[in-house]
Amino acid sequence: FRSEACFAMHAGAAPLPASSGRHDRHRLSRSGNRQLNAALHRIALTQTRLPGSLGQAYYQRRRARGDTTMEALRALKRRLARVVFNRLQAPSAPE
Repeated sequence: FRSEACFAMHAGAAPLPASSGRHDRHRLSRSGNRQLNAALHRIALTQTRLPGSLGQAYYQRRRARGDTTMEALRALKRRLARVVFNRLQAPSAPE
């Protein structure tokens, strides 16, 4: 992938505009690699349930800002896609 945005689009974790009238919002894509999307979804749900995790703190910040549950989860999945992409790009340490 040439960028983390392309990776997120492939994973189905990139936000798509779904605005209507005065509502400015985004939704998740239903396309892309469904297995990768399911893995990101499981990671996101697990992180929201772990007390003190960075994922839970991010999720709670988004909820406090007024995002719905699904919007906050979508944002967390996008953030996790960025983390996974960066881990895949990092050179592996010699064993």
